[in-house]
Amino acid sequence: MASFVAAIDQGTTSSRCIIFDHAGHIVASDAKEHRQIFPQPGWVEHDAAEIWTNVQQVALGALSKARLVPSDLAAVGITNQRETTVLWDAHTGRPVANAIVWQDTRTDRLVKTLGGEAGQDRLRGKTGLPLATYFSGPKARWLLDEHPGLRARAEAGEVLFGTMDSWLIWNLTGRHVTDVSNASRTLLMDLKTLNWDQDLLDAVGVPRACLPQICSSSEVYGKAHGVLAGVPVAGALGDQQAALFGQTCFSPGEGKCTYGTGAFMLLNTGHKPVVSNSGLLTTVGYRIGTAPAVYALEGSIAVAGSLVQWVRDNLGLIHDAAEIEALAASVEDSGGCVFVPAFAGLFAPHWRSDARGVICGLTGYVTKAHIARAVLESVAWQVREVADAMAADSGTPVTTLKADGGMTANALLMQFQADVLNAPVVRPAVPETTCLGSAYAAGLAVGYWPDVETLRANWRADRTWAPAMTAQARDTGLRRWKKAVERTLDWVED
Repeated sequence: MASFVAAIDQGTTSSRCIIFDHAGHIVASDAKEHRQIFPQPGWVEHDAAEIWTNVQQVALGALSKARLVPSDLAAVGITNQRETTVLWDAHTGRPVANAIVWQDTRTDRLVKTLGGEAGQDRLRGKTGLPLATYFSGPKARWLLDEHPGLRARAEAGEVLFGTMDSWLIWNLTGRHVTDVSNASRTLLMDLKTLNWDQDLLDAVGVPRACLPQICSSSEVYGKAHGVLAGVPVAGALGDQQAALFGQTCFSPGEGKCTYGTGAFMLLNTGHKPVVSNSGLLTTVGYRIGTAPAVYALEGSIAVAGSLVQWVRDNLGLIHDAAEIEALAASVEDSGGCVFVPAFAGLFAPHWRSDARGVICGLTGYVTKAHIARAVLESVAWQVREVADAMAADSGTPVTTLKADGGMTANALLMQFQADVLNAPVVRPAVPETTCLGSAYAAGLAVGYWPDVETLRANWRADRTWAPAMTAQARDTGLRRWKKAVERTLDWVED
């Protein structure tokens, strides 16, 4: 009998495969980075063919490290960078262009045109989303418009559209599908019907013939061939919804924040979508089999861990990402320096594509250590803004934050986060909750785990940070942060 479940995490900077046992413990993992392609300022692309090659390699690598073969796996789940958009030839399987990454801002003028007189909220009633460069539908429209002949081929079903989950499932099984969590990020799906909506397709300009079938997040899509031959591909969740699932936030009011390339906070709102009046997204959290969908409010922050990479690669202040904690801890505060990393505009709760990054409050006193500390503090302040928006929409302030992702290894950041939220921050024993969530979805679909209560029993805390900042210091810091945010606005002119 198969004793393990695998998860493939196709992320923004790398692809990973992690194998889990029945208790949710990591048995083995493997990872490989892929290229970040920047053709123009504000443009970010990936080579989907390179990513598929890497995914096959990390799947083999994880199996090899665990001394397992594919038949030892009960199922494999997929989790992915959500809005990144790829179009590929239905016959050859080759991408017709580089994938456009979720951070890419080339569709800025297009989304403003799509908004027309109604503006940014034109499609929010059906989609729960503002018109923004973030989402995948306009990215697909851009590709169809800019590449001669591509639209006609897409209308004939000769070119297929998908986010990275669709791309991987198609390569693994030959089926062209997506799950409701990823479909809810396209601006093309009606949140209530969970179907592609013709009015939305017409508005955005994407033909139905190129779209994948929308499935639940936990069902068998097909059996894999190739490196995972015979393994059921049985779960798919956008990365942040996967983390919500992996943190076992199965009840309304439970939420989490994932600290990765960006930072993403999600709050389970139950079986009805809650419309945000505070700059948050209404999204599908997950759907298990034929059960009703579970919805969530989300605050999306574009730049978190990627800011540390930028400080390392573009400024050379550190040689390794892990060095930033010690450098930041060498000073007591940021020396009055505030860093707002609006590299691709501001996401939640502002949604300002015209914003660009700023460093404020520089004096002769400020050193690279103060800048390093301002980098970490910027992540926490962005999360604070999202938490305030969630409290405004839900009527309930954050009392405890479940935190996961790579940046939770940074104790200085986690302590500062607890301080500015004035609430405990809890890191789970298994911090790789994105992979764990997709593994859980796949395992549920094949009966490896019987129900969500079994998954909840697996959850364990690793460390808790309690707030220790005075109210006066917190309020002063928040006012300074908001002043810095104001200075990022109106930088990009039409």
